[in-house]
Amino acid sequence: MEIRNICIIAHVDHGKTTLLDGILKETGAITSKESRERVMDSNDLEQERGITILAKNTAVKYKDTRINIIDTPGHADFGGEVERVLNMADCSLLLVDAFDGPMPQTRFVLGKALQLGHKPILVVNKVDRDGARPDAVVDMVFDLFHDLNATDEQMDFPIIYASAKQGWAVKDLKDAPSKDLQALLDMVLKHVQISSGDKTKPLQFQVTSLDYNDYVGRIAIGKIYNGSISKSQDITLVTMKDHKSTNYKISKVYGFEGLKRHEIDTADAGDIVALAGIEDLFIGDTVCELGNPLPMPPISIDEPTVSMFFMVNNSPFVGKEGKLVTTRNIRERLDKELKVNVAMRLQETEDKDRFKILGRGELHLSILIETMRREGYELQVSRPEVIFKSNEKGERTEPFETVVMDLPDNYTGSIIAELNRRKGEMTSMQAHSSGMTRVEYYMPTRGLIGFRGFFLTETRGEGVLTSRFKDYNIYKGEIPGRKNGVLISMDSGDSTAYALWKIQERGFLFIDPVTAVYPGMIIGENARENDLEVNPVKEKKLSNVRSSGADEAIRLVPPRRLSLEQSIEFIDDDELVEVTPGSIRLRKKVLDPNMRKRTK
Repeated sequence: MEIRNICIIAHVDHGKTTLLDGILKETGAITSKESRERVMDSNDLEQERGITILAKNTAVKYKDTRINIIDTPGHADFGGEVERVLNMADCSLLLVDAFDGPMPQTRFVLGKALQLGHKPILVVNKVDRDGARPDAVVDMVFDLFHDLNATDEQMDFPIIYASAKQGWAVKDLKDAPSKDLQALLDMVLKHVQISSGDKTKPLQFQVTSLDYNDYVGRIAIGKIYNGSISKSQDITLVTMKDHKSTNYKISKVYGFEGLKRHEIDTADAGDIVALAGIEDLFIGDTVCELGNPLPMPPISIDEPTVSMFFMVNNSPFVGKEGKLVTTRNIRERLDKELKVNVAMRLQETEDKDRFKILGRGELHLSILIETMRREGYELQVSRPEVIFKSNEKGERTEPFETVVMDLPDNYTGSIIAELNRRKGEMTSMQAHSSGMTRVEYYMPTRGLIGFRGFFLTETRGEGVLTSRFKDYNIYKGEIPGRKNGVLISMDSGDSTAYALWKIQERGFLFIDPVTAVYPGMIIGENARENDLEVNPVKEKKLSNVRSSGADEAIRLVPPRRLSLEQSIEFIDDDELVEVTPGSIRLRKKVLDPNMRKRTK
């Protein structure tokens, strides 16, 4: 059976996973019982957030051909997931929204695919959307190919128009909407070359993903570039870092079909399979023929741009909600993450209870924090910081990002003023007839930290913001931080409605009545620039003298609920986020008020 290997690449929310759902249904790989929205987003966090976080692969059979399909994340923070799996594919399906056109992440993933020699198929998705402009989008994509120095052969890309949500695709917009995706699958068979590799050569299998099973242990997923592999075969594993060789025996070989992974006896060059029986392996390692180590080129991953400190929880509430609270627990979990998350790094610090984690962005790091929290860990994290470098002239440089925003016309003034305050430079501004304006900025990553919350509030939730790391450029100088101070608890106990009723006049609250607090814990945002200490546990003094009038009714404004990402964005340099399985609390680094004054 012929094999074709393809990956689906696009900007976030352009419909990659939905299109894959349609392909799985079209080929009968999933039944109506298994069918649901974004069936490949199996992770709980992926289902909740509606985004793909981890790259995954599946396989379908169509006209006597096996098509291995890799679903990739569209968010810029998970670019490392895209980089490590692109090598397995021989061609890319580039999805572009028929209204939005190419976005920042489209440029990034397309650039990586073109570097690998892919000749992408352009899929203009959501052509049934109101305001769709497919012809203009095709021209924009052509310009993007030109900007990325694509070859003449790559520039001559085939085009398919589709509605992934409705499950149809056509070669020409003049054709009436079809009832299936056969036009797309036929284009794959016609345009994508048969998977490369020679099964007569010595074995070369590169690990691009890792999984774990309680029965067989660690599972390596990747592509067989040369040779063949079978169950119970003796192999040599060559590590990517130091090219060290170790011998193992393959216990099981798994193939993919639809949502299932099934055991097979043998697999040949060009196929994507999973192997069990190799315990000590990492992403990028090569499985070779026994005694014939032939390592594959290392997987190239862009460097991290943001860092954050992970610390052992030392608040008064430590251990009340989580079971995994010690330095050893956190260190073991971080080491486990580094083995599978190739875009993440760990730097040792002088304090053994503090770890410096480097990643691609706030979301990249917050997903790890949220996962640890759900696994029963307690920890504290600091405000994100960008990673500075020095250029050849010895000048200090910092990461810059391309920011694209779609927002209602009447909010553009305040957003532009805030971005200018944060050292951003406008590169483009286009007003659409729909009443929306697209604004593009080139700005320091530092200026984006804490901006997303302001953006959503200012645009009343109607704005859409995306960003993508662009390059390192000259340091822009100091950027003003948060404008307002915070409300800090000065006592411990359970908060009372009476106390919060008096405090809410000072700003915005983050907590409800009967919430456990401790001295130094942040319970709200002050309306002024300074920090203010308040007593949220104060009770109303009772008297046996009846007042002539009725007691004034206590009316509390609903508190502002901060998610994990919003909490990380909100805190300042002298503050931390305390993360436990049951709570997300904000606190000052120094809890004692007298020590805080001395530190300042």
